[in-house]
This record gives sequence, structure tokens and C-alpha cells, in this order.
Amino acid sequence: MTLSSVVAPHLPYLRRYARALTGWQSSGDAYVAALMETLIADPSLIKAKADPRISLFHALSRLWGAVAINNRSEASRPGWEETVQDRLAAIPGTARQAFLLMAVEDFSLDDTAAILGLTPEEVSEKYDEANRQISEMIASDILIIEDEPLIAMDLEEIVTSLGHSLVGVARTRDEAARIVARRKPQLVLSDIQLADGSSGIDAVNDILKDQDVPVIFITAFPERLLTGLRPEPTFLITKPFSPEMVKALIAQALFFDMKAGSAV
Repeated sequence: MTLSSVVAPHLPYLRRYARALTGWQSSGDAYVAALMETLIADPSLIKAKADPRISLFHALSRLWGAVAINNRSEASRPGWEETVQDRLAAIPGTARQAFLLMAVEDFSLDDTAAILGLTPEEVSEKYDEANRQISEMIASDILIIEDEPLIAMDLEEIVTSLGHSLVGVARTRDEAARIVARRKPQLVLSDIQLADGSSGIDAVNDILKDQDVPVIFITAFPERLLTGLRPEPTFLITKPFSPEMVKALIAQALFFDMKAGSAV
């Protein structure tokens, strides 16, 4: 079996994880590109008898922890990146990793421990630490764009249970536009395919023309949106989703939003 055939099925999820860690597509994808270069140089990083998914996330986590990569300086770094770095400093990297690996990537406690090189007890402590810090966010106004009533109800329950306010639920692109005209959401949760055949991506693009707001897309086919070949969502929920995944990504999206000073 070739290296590419082993790695390819996991690339979309490595990108999702790295983007959530950094809060930006380009930054996250840079880590994944560095991982690919590292694996080409040393294919033995994927252990022969180990789960390749665990090996890949372990290798990526080691890269994330490398000072030479994390502290890489950039000329004329934009203001949003300065803000993100300030916020990242508030939550220790290992705690953030534990939170994302378990809540978003759905690794077990033991697998997360193997990825991070920690004991299960240490991972549990890190996970709880991240939860405590992220839960300190001030409540935000959230718009849900979702055409399936049961899924919309699940999302609404999750959003309100976190202390956020719901500005509305839209089933189509036009409904989303009408809600946004009345209320200005601080975060958008959007499905890709909507009831009337319209696109959640188009609905979000309409919103982004007038305001800069973090967006979380929801899809049953994440591999179609995480190719690394075009501008793509930083935050992505995969159907079927767990409440923990949604809570994690809402927290991450608000955390990384450079204009969410009133929401974090």
C-alpha cells in the first residue's frame, strides 16, 4: 500500500483539525502541507501495526508543538492574526488539542492520549480545562440556516443550552436574507443544500457582503469541502453530528472571530 493511499482518506479531517487549531484555512493547511513533507522524508512515522489515523494526528500534533513552526514570524502580519494569537495564548495548546480531538474529531480518551503522548487522566484534565475556559464566553446571537426541521430543532436546543440567543431559523437563502435584514447575527450555522434547491454557501456569501461574521457549515460530505484547492470553510460540522461537536465548533468559531470582542 502506497503512502498516498494511506494518507488520502484522512486529509480532509487533518485539514479540519489544523484549521480549527489555528482559526484560519491558510494557516491550518500550512501545517498539513508540512506534515506531508515530513511523511515523505520519513514514512516510518505511520506505524505499520498502528491505526494510520492515530499515527497521522500524532505526527500533526508533534508539528503543532514545534516552536519553529508555531512561532514563525510573518512580515506585515494582518491585524486579525495578531488578535487570534492573543486569544490562542489564553487556552494552552495541549488543552485546545485535547478538546478538538475528542469533541470534533471524535477520538476516544485513550486514542487522544496516544496522539498527544499523555495519560488518559492528563487528557481528561486538559479537556476539562479547555471546556472551562471556552465556556466563559459571553452569549452571542446565532442564525441557523437549515431546511430539515429535526436537525434545526437539535441545533436550536444546542445553541440555547450554551446560553446563546437564536435570531432565527431559515430554510432557504431568501429566508436567511430576510432574517439578517432584521437582526445581525454574531455567528451563522448553515447547511449546504437547502429546501428550495438554493445553496447555504450562497446564503452565507450574501451575509458576508454586509458583515464580517464567523460561519460554521454543516454537511454530510466534508471531503467535498476540504480539498485544499480553493477558499474553504475553516469550521465544518459533519452529519450526523454530536452535540459535543457542535458546542466545540461554536466555541472555536467565536473564539477565533477577530471582531467577537463582545462574544468571547
